[in-house]
Amino acid sequence: MILNYFKKNFVINLIFIFLIFSFDRISKIYIIYLNKKYYDSAIFQSKYLNIDLMWNEGIAFGLLSFNRTDLYNFLTIIISVVILVILIMVIKNIGLKKYSLIMILGGAIGNLYDRVFYRAVPDFIDFHIGEFHWFVFNIADIFITLGVIFMILLELIDNNKNNDYEKN
Repeated sequence: MILNYFKKNFVINLIFIFLIFSFDRISKIYIIYLNKKYYDSAIFQSKYLNIDLMWNEGIAFGLLSFNRTDLYNFLTIIISVVILVILIMVIKNIGLKKYSLIMILGGAIGNLYDRVFYRAVPDFIDFHIGEFHWFVFNIADIFITLGVIFMILLELIDNNKNNDYEKN
């Protein structure tokens, strides 16, 4: 009985991770295709949103970008270790916390794939107001960010419950 429950949840979790990874891959492949087809990184432009392909060699939002291959490889190894830690956390957690971690894991695997096969992550969603542009990001970054936000909210809710319990 418990083994069947574990198998069912494992398959469901794997499906969520695969869907996030696939959605990210399909979006990136399509943007790269459009970029090559029209020979331009500016694929779509509007008043508040641009779809503009940029290759990110750093970590989140282009931070820690550099040209040295050894540092890039070291950073990729560190990211791989962090992904393994998140995988262990997914296995050990339950409920909403598990699904928050699954969103982070699915997005992180998508970006790691790009780091390994493209040596950079294709970012293409550019929100802006006038001349102020937010960091350019991709679908994997959306899932990572949502997962982190949900984890923070869950921690805040859990801390409030613990504080209420300690007062009584």
